[in-house]
Amino acid sequence: MWGVEGMTHPQALWENTRLAHKTYPYMLFDNYRPDARVDQNILFLHWHEHFEIIVMQQGSAVFHIDSRPYEADSGDVLFVPAGGLHVGYSRCNGDIRFMSIVFNGALFKDWLHDAIHTELVAPYIEGRLQLPVQPDRVNEECAMHYVLLDQMIREFEAKRPGYPLVIKSQLHMLFTQLARVMLPHQADARAGGESQHSLNRERFKPLLRQVEERYEERWTIEQAAKVVNLNPYHFCKMFKKLTGRTFVEYVNMCRMNEAERLLRDTTDTVTEIAGQVGCDNPNYFTKLYKQYKGVTPSQVRR
Repeated sequence: MWGVEGMTHPQALWENTRLAHKTYPYMLFDNYRPDARVDQNILFLHWHEHFEIIVMQQGSAVFHIDSRPYEADSGDVLFVPAGGLHVGYSRCNGDIRFMSIVFNGALFKDWLHDAIHTELVAPYIEGRLQLPVQPDRVNEECAMHYVLLDQMIREFEAKRPGYPLVIKSQLHMLFTQLARVMLPHQADARAGGESQHSLNRERFKPLLRQVEERYEERWTIEQAAKVVNLNPYHFCKMFKKLTGRTFVEYVNMCRMNEAERLLRDTTDTVTEIAGQVGCDNPNYFTKLYKQYKGVTPSQVRR
């Protein structure tokens, strides 16, 4: 019902993240990448129509969320808005671990008739207001309430009777406390329209989905730029800002992430897998795989 699993494979991270229980639509994901290298992709570029809270537990990383980079070390917390594009890269050599708490705003639908919830929390849950990605960097008082995240993780791991209700209550308490701190500073934002970076992320979503589904094809900058109605120069500039990587690097990451899955989950030969991810030359595939994963395909098989 509520599972803990790695979240680095693109198909597992598509926007249709499944929150199995209708009454308690949330999931906790334990993301672990052992022996990560500096600049290694640790969270595949993705989005979903749910909120996500990233709790950094080990190592150091940078997460690009809606065109903006946010550095995170152990103990740091990031709030990803519903629909926000996000991707992560290691900033260190060594083990990386972070917990993702993903939930849908429908989790709090039974609070809709509560006047205080409607005034204080609902604007954030319904998207009329947005928490800063790193609230404690805006107001240090926010960090006092992150202990609730640690309590949620312990509840999830222990799974004692009634834990789904406890986690739901803790999530609501967290948003209530953060809203109480942030709302006075954000009151003027109610009438604001979509920010430019939000418009950009929506513009690029169809392209990103096409690449994820057709990563084995020979994509060109011109072809990709045409999908989003930009000239190649502005496309390259905007794509780098959005994802932290060039378009070619992004396509290669898609291919190598899929190759990693095939190497671990199938008995296909390295040559066969190279062809399946769009690399006709096995030697080039091996070189590319080592560049992005730090090991050769043969080492993964061993």
